[in-house]
Amino acid sequence: MEPSLGPQQLWDCALRLLSRRDHSRRELAQKLRQRGFEPALIEQALNRLEQQHWLEEQRFATVQVRQHILKKHGPLRIRAELQRKGIGPSDIERALAEAAADWFELAELCYRARFMPAGRLDIKEKARRIRYLQARGFGPEHIRHALEADSE
Repeated sequence: MEPSLGPQQLWDCALRLLSRRDHSRRELAQKLRQRGFEPALIEQALNRLEQQHWLEEQRFATVQVRQHILKKHGPLRIRAELQRKGIGPSDIERALAEAAADWFELAELCYRARFMPAGRLDIKEKARRIRYLQARGFGPEHIRHALEADSE
């Protein structure tokens, strides 16, 4: 017979998960559900974790933005990833603003890290480079800047 999963086991599990890295509320709830804890107990524990500042969406968003910038991801991809993890729009925008990243410079760095300067590009190659930057999360103006910097 399996031991029952009570509030103390849930609390210990949640703290263990948070001790490794920050999680969003949605991520942590999902991980706890996967481990077989009751939804009502999970909700209580998450509220308590937020009250005690163990679980903070804004801190999580700030750390995630910083990590994505280090990976040379653009604002569109960062925004999408944070939304997927359950972060609200205001927390996302605040984290992006706090990062104060120069997206144009980051797009150019990302471009130069991947591609050799080519001067004039044929349509297929230019489209391939544009798709790469789009997949990294850069918008049209950032991509245009990176391509123009390459042709200089």
